Amino acid sequence: MIPFIQTTLDGLMVGSSYGLLALGFALIFGVMRRLNLSYGPSIMVGAYLGTLLYIQFGAPTYVVAIVAVAGSVMAGVYVERLCFAPLGVAAGVASMVSSFAIWMQLEQASLLMLPRHSYPFPSLTSGELLSVGPLVVRPDYLIMLAAMLAITAALHLLLYRTRFGVAASLSGIDVRSTMLKAFALASAIGGVAGFLVLSANQQVTAMLGMWATLKGLIAMMIGGLGSIPGAIVGGLVLGVIEVHSQTLFGPQVRDLAAYGVLFVLLVLRPGGIFGTAAVSESAARRGGDRWTTT
Repeated sequence: MIPFIQTTLDGLMVGSSYGLLALGFALIFGVMRRLNLSYGPSIMVGAYLGTLLYIQFGAPTYVVAIVAVAGSVMAGVYVERLCFAPLGVAAGVASMVSSFAIWMQLEQASLLMLPRHSYPFPSLTSGELLSVGPLVVRPDYLIMLAAMLAITAALHLLLYRTRFGVAASLSGIDVRSTMLKAFALASAIGGVAGFLVLSANQQVTAMLGMWATLKGLIAMMIGGLGSIPGAIVGGLVLGVIEVHSQTLFGPQVRDLAAYGVLFVLLVLRPGGIFGTAAVSESAARRGGDRWTTT
């Protein structure tokens, strides 16, 4: 029983990183009904800028964190200004496709900055495990879990207790400004997620952009399109599935099991655990792309 509990705990710790990544996707989709495929590469830009300062100038960890978040925000704003703002609120598919094109641009810019496959990244902790009775946890993953919960609570207050949240939920209120703020905030969350994940792994690789996009998107789809609580639950579920699959069948089955669960869930409940998604017939006849989530 203890090995099962330990594996589940490990899955929840890993899932907290996926939940953080999914929060950015859920914020954009929940506020603007848009899917930003350049989310992961934007995180990669910030992470590579922080890494460059670390390996070239020995920048302290807190400076790397600030630069990683700031770089992600700048890249996210760049994507919004180039792919989303010019196309308007009714061009969801076109903006998604254009964000995929910018994915390649941001990824290549990062690789030109640091061309090797992997580089060292500063750690937040000493790496020593914490014992809780017969169980052990990594302190860096505890920090990640705490960050996920704190950001979720802050997002709830922002969306339901501030003028930004009101503007995001009403029509006719400076949509362009609201979209820009949502992208900047989502990119900041992604920058925090990227920094915490990399500090736990103590390295950054060229696969970061694709990995962050896939894990965040899958976690959001499992939890529910545009749902903030769903992003958290989806990330935790994804982490538990992956770690248990790896323990039972080996690392080569880890991603396959996660994709299999996602496929089954989308067949049985297309909107994810916390919601349903459908396109109205009238919107479809008009060629619209407005999704409703409940």
